[in-house]
Amino acid sequence: MLERSDLAENALQALHDEAYDAPFNTQNLNAETLLFTGGRHARPLDGDWNFCVDLLDTGLRQKWFAMLPEDPIDRLEPWDYDPYLGETVPVPACWAMLKEKWYFFEGSAWYTRALDMDEIAADQRYFLRIGAAQYDCKLFLNGAFIGNHYGGSTPFCAELTGHLKPGRNWVMACVNNTRTLDRVPMRNTDWFNYGGIYREVALYQTPRTMIRDLFVHLVPDGTYAQIRVALRVDGPADGPVRVEIPELDIVQDIAIADDGAGEAVMTASPDLWSPETPRLYDVTATLGADRVTDRVGFRQIERRGTEIVLNGVPVFLRGISVHEDDAETGKVTSEADLRRRFQDARELGCNFLRLAHYPHHERAAEIADEVGMMLWEEVPVYWAIAFDNKATYADAKNQLSELILRDRNRASVIIWSVGNENPDTDARLDFMRGLADTAKALDPTRLTSAACLVNHAKLKIEDRLADHIDVIGLNEYYGWYEEDFEDLERIGVNSAPDRPVVISETGADGVIEPQGPKAGLFSEAYQSEVYRKQIATLRKLDYVKGMSPWILYDFRVERRQNAFQLGYNHKGLIAADKTTRKEAFGILSAYYAERAADE
Repeated sequence: MLERSDLAENALQALHDEAYDAPFNTQNLNAETLLFTGGRHARPLDGDWNFCVDLLDTGLRQKWFAMLPEDPIDRLEPWDYDPYLGETVPVPACWAMLKEKWYFFEGSAWYTRALDMDEIAADQRYFLRIGAAQYDCKLFLNGAFIGNHYGGSTPFCAELTGHLKPGRNWVMACVNNTRTLDRVPMRNTDWFNYGGIYREVALYQTPRTMIRDLFVHLVPDGTYAQIRVALRVDGPADGPVRVEIPELDIVQDIAIADDGAGEAVMTASPDLWSPETPRLYDVTATLGADRVTDRVGFRQIERRGTEIVLNGVPVFLRGISVHEDDAETGKVTSEADLRRRFQDARELGCNFLRLAHYPHHERAAEIADEVGMMLWEEVPVYWAIAFDNKATYADAKNQLSELILRDRNRASVIIWSVGNENPDTDARLDFMRGLADTAKALDPTRLTSAACLVNHAKLKIEDRLADHIDVIGLNEYYGWYEEDFEDLERIGVNSAPDRPVVISETGADGVIEPQGPKAGLFSEAYQSEVYRKQIATLRKLDYVKGMSPWILYDFRVERRQNAFQLGYNHKGLIAADKTTRKEAFGILSAYYAERAADE
């Protein structure tokens, strides 16, 4: 057996050593190794990959990653799995959606594919980029361990320079979606735990010295007349980076310091980005043979007392929350699916979306830039987290950093959220305050938020984190989990918040499928009545500066298993088919039309 082969080296260790994961848990693929890919040529590696689920982590124990292609007739020992022959699955995909037997599978699964290279240029570098893999992804190339990444919803890059060879190479990935007590999120969540490589995979080639990161934004000083460009170069720079924004007549050379950093502030008068006028500008940065591009909007978002202010004008966030979930494909999305999301939100009357509860596909923010939709983006510091665990904090901080580095050029993103419904403990306060500080350090141009806690005995927002964020998110379900709508009004009076409050969640289940009731809880009629009462109450609450009810579409979740829900949360204003609109859609749409007319 393979445990006695030269690969495993020691039969007892391979069979019994429960520390088998330790050598492959370096978490060295992180925010520091991200590569800015805007404008770069990508060689797609999507398509069919060999695949095997591995409940017992036999692959790491037996070192499947080091096995070389071999005809079965030539083998001296039986293989428990052949990485090069057998079953294949598409990438991107969620394995739960491919076979019924994998629907609830949690554990490791192995992906393998060939990567053929005509030549390896000595003056070039090579990077593999995976858009997202849920949750721990260990990468191997030609039998060598490259590194691993924690976080199920953010992209990561692995440099393959020095490991690739001319001709056929083999890429292997061990992806594990097991929920644990120290991950972010941890074991208990309220959305489906998909597994797999579910976003795009591509190979990038760059010069030896290249632009690692590019950040372009309007200086938030109220003049609307200065643009800052900050960048990071990897490798020895022989000269400056040239930045060009042709439509603003900007051509600026930026000197690079010894640590690879460079920045400049330029005077300009851009047309400001807003939902009504989503103006974007082409930006180019060039360093020798390396060139990256982006399309960037310029706007200023700020907090003034209890107001949210966009380009000097107070705004009310007419929003809706949305999960990245599809009845047929799970977390896998597409251009058409994303554009339908924004079209449905626009027809609802929204100027704002809360992308819950984790980073969504990066294309979502790019489309939001184009169509003029403001966004709340967040990381899954959700419910109970191991707030006193340093490794858990490092995981959360890295996921937040990767999200910000990925999307901080997107004008549509106005809020970074650092958590949702966490208990107010000293450890949690330190944890969340650290994340809020990280967000401001990486990006001082946006607001921070979190879904904060309410003391229902005192009817008061009572969360120490509120003092360390810009916008207080308030999840309230009066009419569903709470009963007396007058309590919602009292919360505002008792709290007297000194900063804006956004109702980040509210709503009720409305099951329109055949199993749904005609009246009472879980009926469409009940959901509609909850929305009518919510709107009537919110009209009175001046401290509320926006709302994102729960939720645009019904979505899949393991914990909802009563006779009406059957594995779905049915609080969507649109059914899981993403077509059938419920009565409450029209009720909220009418209210948003009224709000828009008053602005």
